[in-house]
Amino acid sequence: MNSKQQTPDFTAAEAVLRIERTSLRVQQPATTAEMISLAVGEPDFDTPPRIIQAAADALKQGLTHYAPQMGEKPLCQALAKLVSAQSGVEVAANKILVTHGGTGGLSAAILSIVNPGDRVVIPDPTYSLYADLVNMAGGICVPVPSKEDLHWDMAALEEAMQGARLFVFCNPSNPTGIVHSREEIEALGEIVKTSNTLVIADEAYSDLVFTDQPFTSALEIPALHGRTIYCQTFSKSYAMTGWRIGYLAGPAKMIAAAARVHNSVNSSVNTAVQYAALVAIEECAQDVREMHKIYAERRELMIAGLNAIPGLKLNEPEGAFYCFPSYSAPVSSVEMVGILRSFGIAVRPGSEFGAAGESHIRLSYAASKEVIAEGLVRLKQGMASLS
Repeated sequence: MNSKQQTPDFTAAEAVLRIERTSLRVQQPATTAEMISLAVGEPDFDTPPRIIQAAADALKQGLTHYAPQMGEKPLCQALAKLVSAQSGVEVAANKILVTHGGTGGLSAAILSIVNPGDRVVIPDPTYSLYADLVNMAGGICVPVPSKEDLHWDMAALEEAMQGARLFVFCNPSNPTGIVHSREEIEALGEIVKTSNTLVIADEAYSDLVFTDQPFTSALEIPALHGRTIYCQTFSKSYAMTGWRIGYLAGPAKMIAAAARVHNSVNSSVNTAVQYAALVAIEECAQDVREMHKIYAERRELMIAGLNAIPGLKLNEPEGAFYCFPSYSAPVSSVEMVGILRSFGIAVRPGSEFGAAGESHIRLSYAASKEVIAEGLVRLKQGMASLS
């Protein structure tokens, strides 16, 4: 008996639909050769040669098989030593999970913590991936608008944190470039220390700080110990975005839960890449310093250029490689991006990072001075068209 084959009526899982309904992330058109792009948060530097050579050497040595699920032992031990030095507390290797980039780490951490209906507090504006992951897990995002200077409103944060399952933040901040001070991080510790609220500290840009004060990691704050997952990546500091390697550190139970998610979805990270990452942290501090110096020069160029454009107001960025100016023109940030594209410059809309990011645009100075200078010329032209 012949029967007509039926094509399934496919509907994506509710987890996918939740993201589609709520996500603020914007997929911009491909950038053409004529377009100046200050939209992408990716270093334009090549990966330092020693790191590339380490990967090649590992491949030649036959390190082409599955790695341990938590990470290669030498890398985990080196990372545990690094985290121990930062935190002042001895960290065992079983409190480290090597992940598929910062994204893999954040995904594993959030999905291993958040249950449907859990309240998760996030600053507004902030990196848009956090909300997508919370919504995927069925949690409820509670955005807390920052103050006018883009630092946290501690009173509002404390109120929102009542009964929250989790607080997620990045420091230095994407998109604002703000670096949260020791006083702010200590105040966060005071807010959560008598609660069951957990914390994820995303410090992807911690090597890119341009203030005269030393950077304060969440690892350093005693009140945050025992409740915080520290998320780090090799992408920004070492110009290793395409290598897709990062790591989590935290309490053993929290890391084991994150590992269950990470290993179910991703399995272990490429073996040779892990040995390249080991060389990065052991031998490439000077490379990081040299890139930092160039970023500092680019930062000054962009700050001066933005401050010279009528209609823009900039809170001076303190870290990462972003500027987040506000504008006075009566158009949405998505519309503003479209207008600026017509002048040959690509930027990110502030609303991508939360409702409080509206009437802002994000620009990256992870580009050459020549690109930044030309981008500023085009940005000025675009802004002039609105006056």
